Amino acid sequence: MAPQEKITGVAILGSTGSVGRSTLEVIACNPERFNVIALSAHQSIDLLLQQVIQFKPQYVVVTDAVAAAKFSLKLKNLSDSPELLSAENGLVEVVQLDVVDSVMAAIVGAAGLASTLAAAEAGKNVLLANKEALVMAGELLITAAAESGAKLLPIDSEHNAVLQCLANQSSSDLMRGVEHITLTASGGPFLKTPLQQLASVTPEQACDHPNWDMGRKISVDSATMMNKGLEVIEACFLFDLNADQVKVLIHPQSLVHALVSYCDGSVLAHLGQPDMCVPIAHALGWPQRIHSGVAALSLADCANLEFYEPDAERFPCLNLALDAQRQGQAATIALNAANEIAVAAFLKLRIAYQDIYKVVASIVKQQQAVKIVTIEDVFDVDKDARYKAECLIASGL
Repeated sequence: MAPQEKITGVAILGSTGSVGRSTLEVIACNPERFNVIALSAHQSIDLLLQQVIQFKPQYVVVTDAVAAAKFSLKLKNLSDSPELLSAENGLVEVVQLDVVDSVMAAIVGAAGLASTLAAAEAGKNVLLANKEALVMAGELLITAAAESGAKLLPIDSEHNAVLQCLANQSSSDLMRGVEHITLTASGGPFLKTPLQQLASVTPEQACDHPNWDMGRKISVDSATMMNKGLEVIEACFLFDLNADQVKVLIHPQSLVHALVSYCDGSVLAHLGQPDMCVPIAHALGWPQRIHSGVAALSLADCANLEFYEPDAERFPCLNLALDAQRQGQAATIALNAANEIAVAAFLKLRIAYQDIYKVVASIVKQQQAVKIVTIEDVFDVDKDARYKAECLIASGL
């Protein structure tokens, strides 16, 4: 008789977002393997309540104070309600719990940084869906994981695909013989849109992704390919590469997620359905395989697979991100902060689509080299870049 698998305690930060919901779908496919210890949300308390009823976590964090007060009243109607932790310290508190083995870090933006770093410092399996954690504090996060023994498991389909292509090598030899890696990008909704029409695109058009179901912010990042630029920065930290060792190819079908090129001429590629449940299942079950609930990919049913070099004129944010990576951590912090402000302004119709690049490029150009030693240093650069971006937008560019 095979030994019984240890039940994994999971904390899901950002459980009401698209990645959080997919994580719970995978857990529902494998109920005997996982125990949901904690869930968190910002304002989506109705969905959070449904998740609490179904998965019965011990702890819940609602980061918006007004929503937390309303949610507290909802919990009084439950016979077996979880403990509601304060927004200020709750996220950090739950990731440090002894009963938590794996932390899904799926809070979008800088808001998820402190809890992600705390999870790494606590030696957890950190399932990284928050790309800003590496873009803003990659050096701190990698160091914390090395010191604590934490495992950083990427959830972005591209980085997870790279990890799977390297899976047959030991940790110490992980990158031996690797010449470069290639991340694929769908090209988003404007891959073939005439360039002159980009000036008038709407938020609804930018959020209409052809392959992936994502939140509005990340959908806009996919349209500008800033998302891919941020992923290149992530890859450099995750796999100890420089920016010139990370390539990007447009692949509209989103079936080949990444390729690893070796010095002997071999190229390993990872293929799979464009469904986040696949990389989530890989990271949740690591180092074993578990059911994702996603149908197997049939190449016989696929159309032709296409690959193109990115058009720098159509996607200037990609090269902007690469340049920031070469400049150092302070530049990538400024890049991320300014992009968050610019995308939010675009979604509120305060600036045009192509102004996103103009805002971010201006702020990155102004950013001076600053040594990042503590998380406070990260937040100082982040705050300054956000302020400058807001001022630039308010001035009318």
